[in-house]
This record gives sequence, structure tokens and C-alpha cells, in this order.
Amino acid sequence: MGMSKKDLARKKSNLKRKLEELEKKAKYDVINKELQKEVAELRKQVEEM
Repeated sequence: MGMSKKDLARKKSNLKRKLEELEKKAKYDVINKELQKEVAELRKQVEEM
């Protein structure tokens, strides 16, 4: 069974919040490539929703 609209909205808002937090960390830690990759993946997921 698929997710309801409410569940999808909640998931998207959680992804956005996590993305904002990681972007703040990535801003200060430019060298960390794993963090940069994770930020890019989250951006892609948010755009797909």
C-alpha cells in the first residue's frame, strides 16, 4: 500500500529539514566529500518529490 498525502508531505518536510542541517555543516567543512555527496543526494530526493 502506498503512502498517504500526509505521509508524503511529512517525509518531504523531514528531508528538507535534514538537507538544511547538512548544508550548514557542509558550508563549514568543504573538504568532506562524503558530506557533499549526501547533500547532493538529499537535494535530488527533495526535487523528485
